[in-house]
Amino acid sequence: MARNRQRGRSGAAEGVVEAVDGGLAELIPDRDRPRGWTLLIDGAPQSHVDLDDPALLTFEYQRRLGHVIDLAAPAGRPIHAVHLGGGAFTLARYLAATRPRSTQQIVEVDERLVRLVRDRLPLDPGARVRVRSADARAGLGRLPDGWADLVIADVFSGARTPAHLTTAEFLAEVRRVLKPGGTYAANLADGPPLAHLRGQIATAATVFPELALATDPTVLRGRRFGNAVLVGSDRSLPVAELTRRVASDPHAGRVEHGKALRDFTGGAVAVTDAAARPSPVPPPAVFR
Repeated sequence: MARNRQRGRSGAAEGVVEAVDGGLAELIPDRDRPRGWTLLIDGAPQSHVDLDDPALLTFEYQRRLGHVIDLAAPAGRPIHAVHLGGGAFTLARYLAATRPRSTQQIVEVDERLVRLVRDRLPLDPGARVRVRSADARAGLGRLPDGWADLVIADVFSGARTPAHLTTAEFLAEVRRVLKPGGTYAANLADGPPLAHLRGQIATAATVFPELALATDPTVLRGRRFGNAVLVGSDRSLPVAELTRRVASDPHAGRVEHGKALRDFTGGAVAVTDAAARPSPVPPPAVFR
């Protein structure tokens, strides 16, 4: 049964709780923003969105993906973008606000989550955003060669990235869909000993000649579980500007690239479909 009340007697927004395909979805109102909401799935925070200010990114990893969006093309220029994983459509809203007239495709496997977000957190009707309910890899396979300037992968099932979205074969499909000079960005989650993160970097290196990684230094040093944003392209990446922006975030981060990033992999081998595993289960304390 869904609990769908939007306003209490005081006029303040109330939460929404509804079963979706991937578990129990909760929309929690932001007490500081009248139309701000946080989406949780089975207690794990997924997205934050402010319908009055779609250019606001509050989650640390989403801010870093926002920097990638900003640097994917000259400021304000419309682009073609693919979002693998929808959540509350936060990054698609951000891109539509900062790059008007962009054309975007969201691929989200959870059809009931898509309906919930469309109903409770509607997209700007003027935004050129198409939402498709499909598996991320299957949806990517339906896109034509060289369509996208940017592909963002932010897919989690039960707080884990599905195995088939961690492989060299998957990234070959991403590369196919990207235009020459296009950018790939992925939200990865890992903790000590960082075997998954090292493997994902090694895997991306088989497909993209240029890589950069943005994350919290404590995550990079294996001191805690957290998110890291991996960026790949066949062109030189704007590493200096990305580094400056990440270092200026409220929770300052660090960017690794080049030899330092190659050394960080520590000899990890690329992941293939035959040997793929989901990303690690986050420790319970992560969401407390």
